[in-house]
Amino acid sequence: MNVEELSQALSSIFASKLQSNVVTRNDVSAEVTIEVTVNDALSVFETLRDDESLQFEQLIDVCGVDYSEYGNVEWATDETSSTGFSRGVEPASGARLRFGEEPEHINTDRPRFAAVYHLMSVTHNHRLRVRVYCENDAVPVVFSVIDIWPSANWFEREAFDLYGIIFDGHPDLRRILTDYGFVGHPFRKDFPLVGHVEMIYDEEQKRVIYQPVSIEPRVLVPRVIRDDGRFDEEAGDASAEAETTDA
Repeated sequence: MNVEELSQALSSIFASKLQSNVVTRNDVSAEVTIEVTVNDALSVFETLRDDESLQFEQLIDVCGVDYSEYGNVEWATDETSSTGFSRGVEPASGARLRFGEEPEHINTDRPRFAAVYHLMSVTHNHRLRVRVYCENDAVPVVFSVIDIWPSANWFEREAFDLYGIIFDGHPDLRRILTDYGFVGHPFRKDFPLVGHVEMIYDEEQKRVIYQPVSIEPRVLVPRVIRDDGRFDEEAGDASAEAETTDA
C-alpha cells in the first residue's frame, strides 16, 4: 500500500470524521497528514491502532504547535541591514515582548494551538501524521492518548511544559524540561526570548531565588570586514585600469 492508497483507506474508514486528508511530497519521500476534531480524536486513534489494514501500533512523537504567528516572517534574511535582522530591530516583534504584552499580529485563520501526533505501523511500514486543533485558545485542551500508546507520557508532558497544552486524562501532567518555578511556556510565540524570571543566588538569604528578568533583549549583528576591496567599485575600477596599463 503506497501513500495514495493509505490516504484513500483512511478516507474510507473514517469518512466524515476527517477534517483534512493531505498527501505531501518532496524529493525523497511522501507523507499523509490527517486532521480530526478533539471529540473524534480518541476513537480515531483507537481505530488507527487496532484496524488490521492500518495497525499504527507505535507512537513516535507528540508535539505542540502555536499557529498565532503562522505565515508571518520575522527574520527577513534576504534584506538584512547593518542594524540587524527584522526580529531584532522591530519593537513590536516577539523578540521584544515583555511580560503581559501581546504580539501585534495574530493569525485568526485557524485555532491557535494544535497537538500533532506522529504514528508508525511497523507491520505495514507506514507513517502518518495526525493534527488535532485545540478548540479554546485561552485554555488549550486535548485528550491524553496514554491509554492507547503508553509512550505518550513524556511527550504529552513536554507539549504541556513548552506550549501549555493540557492533556485531559494524563495521570501526572507536570513540567518535564523547565524548572518548578518557571513562568510561562517558552515555545509559545508570545514568549519573550529573554524569559520572564531569572534565577540568582542571594547572599543575604543564602539560597537561590527567582526575580524578574533584568536582561534587555538585543540581537548581535555579525559583520565581516573585508580588506581586499572585492565589493568596492572604485577599487575594482582602479584594479582593472592597472591591469590594462600593465598589458
